[in-house]
Amino acid sequence: MSAHVGIPRRRVSAWLAAAAVLPFFPARRAAAQAGYPSRIVKIIVPWPAGAITDMTARLLANQWSTEFGQAVVVENKAGASGTVGHTAVAHSPADGYTILFATNSTYAVAPSILPSLPYDNDKAFAPVGLVLRSPQMLCVNPSVPVNTVPELLNYVRKRQANEVNFSSAGPGSTSHMAMELLMSMARIRMQHVPYRGGAPSLQGLVAGETSVGFVDLSTAIPVTESGQLRMIGASTTERIGLRPDLATIAETVPGFQSSTDVAMFVPAGTPEPIIRRLNTAMKNALQLPQVTKPLLQVGLILIGGAPEEFPQYFAEECGKWRRLVETQNIKLQ
Repeated sequence: MSAHVGIPRRRVSAWLAAAAVLPFFPARRAAAQAGYPSRIVKIIVPWPAGAITDMTARLLANQWSTEFGQAVVVENKAGASGTVGHTAVAHSPADGYTILFATNSTYAVAPSILPSLPYDNDKAFAPVGLVLRSPQMLCVNPSVPVNTVPELLNYVRKRQANEVNFSSAGPGSTSHMAMELLMSMARIRMQHVPYRGGAPSLQGLVAGETSVGFVDLSTAIPVTESGQLRMIGASTTERIGLRPDLATIAETVPGFQSSTDVAMFVPAGTPEPIIRRLNTAMKNALQLPQVTKPLLQVGLILIGGAPEEFPQYFAEECGKWRRLVETQNIKLQ
């Protein structure tokens, strides 16, 4: 693995080594964890209620309460680009009773865009697995006279950088970074208008305070069906099943890809049997229609990845956004 990805080799190596032994932990350690969980399990969501991460966590929590025979509760700890929730988990006991449901905007982007973090992003967490992926839709306010990605690019190129603005859920959010990636690859510039969360960002776009923005598919569907916004492109490399008629951005800007990725973590040092138990519970839940149906209905892509698969993905994702931050000189506003 090349050093340019920006992730210390010691961290990736440690994750790989830990993951490799997960299925082979000693019997005595398995016996020691046989009673897990024996009390309430808490899921920390570092974003407000109602977002994709929150929705996913609550669906899994409901199923896990039945599977575990113990209450599983969701606690929203929003703020500081998701780092408030990450900090709470980083400082929690490594016993499997505090779980983090996080997005790549925090675990992959924040270390590059924030001047400092109140935890060591490379050492504080152990991955349980990648849960799902949410495509992002490039949307415009109906007042913007464009219907396709090429039309939007031409529209922006004919204007000064501050004449067309875009909304985001905040500096370093996936909606912000996706637009920075598009501007970099398409060689255009727009004015960034950051909001404090996805809901205010969406409201600003609907109200016409901003002209364009990336919106997660689950959120974009109802506001575009009602005519409040217009979808013009999908962020994935392949067309979306729910909207096969909608072109991908990559069809105009080759190589473009962005998404909101939800992953599970626990505090570093959590016993391997507990990590494996949580991973199995996550995969079990993603097989059940009462969990999968509402997720698939809003266009989410279910993954259910293993702990040993995460390090390579993590390195690639962090490297991608770190390079963008450096080349575009992206700073907090």
